[in-house]
Amino acid sequence: MKNIKLIEVPSEIGAGTRGASLGIDAIKIAALDFMSNFFVHFPSEKIATENHLLFEPIASPYAKRINGVAAMYDKVSEAVKEAIKSSFFPVVISGDHSNSGATIAGIKMAKPNAKLGVIWLDAHADLHTPYTTPTGNMHGMPLAAAIAEDNAENAVHELDEETRKQWEHLKNIGNLQPKILGEDIVLISLRDYEKEEQALIEKHGIRVITSNEVRRKGPESIARTVIRYLSDCTDIYVSFDVDCLDSSISKGTGTPVSNGLREREAEDLISKFMQNRKICCFEISEVNPTLDKENLMAEIAFNILQRSVNILMMN
Repeated sequence: MKNIKLIEVPSEIGAGTRGASLGIDAIKIAALDFMSNFFVHFPSEKIATENHLLFEPIASPYAKRINGVAAMYDKVSEAVKEAIKSSFFPVVISGDHSNSGATIAGIKMAKPNAKLGVIWLDAHADLHTPYTTPTGNMHGMPLAAAIAEDNAENAVHELDEETRKQWEHLKNIGNLQPKILGEDIVLISLRDYEKEEQALIEKHGIRVITSNEVRRKGPESIARTVIRYLSDCTDIYVSFDVDCLDSSISKGTGTPVSNGLREREAEDLISKFMQNRKICCFEISEVNPTLDKENLMAEIAFNILQRSVNILMMN
């Protein structure tokens, strides 16, 4: 049986739309509405944020608030590392998805010799860099930081010295880079990405599984395929961005995209992954209740969270 520790990261400085910092509270309200004592059942740690930066002018247009994101990387990676070293299974609930780059860093810092696989359920590839980003939003960059990639071949921006230095810090946190190899990443439900990201998918041999493929073969078969594909990995991290769900249900997130997974497909898929002993960390992110109605997104997120943790407890 695994000892679960909840790590709450209500940081939203990496997102382009405001409100994801409220996602954790929305999920807690969903738990109360379902009469669940989930949030009093496990030890939890809340990470201090840098959200005050939202009220300050943006210094680096191609990596917005990267100084704050770097500070979050330091805090979150340390918390994840400590949890794992204390024999906890970290379940991270975060505001925006930029925080997951810090989670990956923390796992690697705790297990420097691990060959870490990443299952990334997301409508987006999150493989932009400050050199290629169309928006400057840092939640589009965590996987590029984790594979220590600038994507210089496809650069469209020149960086100022300070931004460049901060980006190097993100890539090199824990003095380990790259944290993961492209061949050990599986992107599930990817459907909204740019040609610069496509170039990295091809360059690094990143595996992509579409929503249609999940629908055609079924979650169980896909889960088996993914675990087999990552069979060389010693540890596997599952990151669930709620925008992997179809836009008909994922209203409560900053970047909804059509043709995503259905709620049941995502829940079944993640549950199957959680049965595997190599899974070492689970993260859920990008719930934004300010965009939602009747807290639906948070309720779906809570159902997936609760079911996943129940499976971890049984394993």
